[in-house]
Amino acid sequence: MAATDTHRAIEAVWRIESAKVIAGLARIVRDVDLAEELAQDALVAALKQWPVSGIPDKPGAWLMATAKHGAIDRLRRNKLVERKHTELGYELEVEQKTPQPNLDAAIDDPVGDDLLRLIFIACHPILSPDARAALTLRLLGGLTTEEIARAFLVPESTIQQRIVRAKRTLREARIPFEVPRGEELNGRLSSVLAVVYLIFNEGYSATAGDDWMRPQLCEEALRLGRILAGLAFEVPEVHGLVALMEIQASRFAARTGPSGEPVLLLDQNRARWNQLLIRRGLAALDRAEAQAKVLGQPPGPYVLQATIAACHARARSSVETDWARIVRLYGSLAELMPSPVVELNRAVAVGMLFGPVAGLELVDALTAEPSLENYYLLPGVRGDLLMKLGRYVEARDEFERAAALTHNSRERTLLLDRAAKCSANVTAPVPSARTS
Repeated sequence: MAATDTHRAIEAVWRIESAKVIAGLARIVRDVDLAEELAQDALVAALKQWPVSGIPDKPGAWLMATAKHGAIDRLRRNKLVERKHTELGYELEVEQKTPQPNLDAAIDDPVGDDLLRLIFIACHPILSPDARAALTLRLLGGLTTEEIARAFLVPESTIQQRIVRAKRTLREARIPFEVPRGEELNGRLSSVLAVVYLIFNEGYSATAGDDWMRPQLCEEALRLGRILAGLAFEVPEVHGLVALMEIQASRFAARTGPSGEPVLLLDQNRARWNQLLIRRGLAALDRAEAQAKVLGQPPGPYVLQATIAACHARARSSVETDWARIVRLYGSLAELMPSPVVELNRAVAVGMLFGPVAGLELVDALTAEPSLENYYLLPGVRGDLLMKLGRYVEARDEFERAAALTHNSRERTLLLDRAAKCSANVTAPVPSARTS
């Protein structure tokens, strides 16, 4: 294997394994910052050794063992607490004498799950909401600070500062590396759910790069969501989030074409949707609704979004979709969680129900919204509605503007292709509305 191919493979391994390695190290050293530093050192060692020796059969275990060796060396050099030194040495000795599947089983243990502990640490209420999201995406999502900054539309330096301050805060506060219990668990779930869904969304529609999806992130978010559902069975929103992710994940096979190009929801071959995941999602939604009824609670934002996803999942085609119900659900979601993005989604549904003129009227009202100024989906949606109305020059301009705003190369290609189709439909030069 060529060195460049090996480096690409190492990068792929790191994306998949880094969160597990950091989580396992954090359990041992009780310091998130040190755990990430040790994991990065192991990555550097892999970049040096694997091009020569080849990628090991269990790369994640190799990275973990190498990081633990580094931890012992660090403790020796710094002459830290002897008890911690002994603890690390004993664990490494046991690992070396034990078959590797036991390590895998420990990582997947639903009670002592290192990743679950790590996400509760990253989402600890001692941190600001922005810091929780950034730190979790960094540690569990494997995203770079640049990718996180793009996701939140803030400077990269701002994200870097949030992460550094968050790690320092956790270290100075000596936050225990454990899953909260009882009332504390219930009080901290909402921030955890928000971050889990952020991780899922980054995998579902990558903010940057050459791939439209990063399924491993979605799978990790789903796994964490399922664990949370087992820990907090009585919380409807937990099941609502799981339902939402299961149903959205069911579309993976249909979301890309033969060359990896994006396929939009209305154009997808629904026969390729994963029916097992849909059934699991609908079952989780049933649990959420049943539990909400028991508690006498109205549906929360995740339950509402899961119900919208279920409307799509139950329809055999876009034509048979219950768009009237989806419009109502988005209306309820907007009342519960006012957001320009929710309004943009409602405008799409209104356009499907009442026609592109009605949808465009709502979208045009959002063009002055400051938070959507650099949001590529706003001109993307507007371009789609204009295209349906035969206003091809304006539609082309909107698609080109959307393409300039996205950082994902697959998305950009899709938008430019749509712009080209609009150009092909233009029979005479007509000035766009923006320049007339």
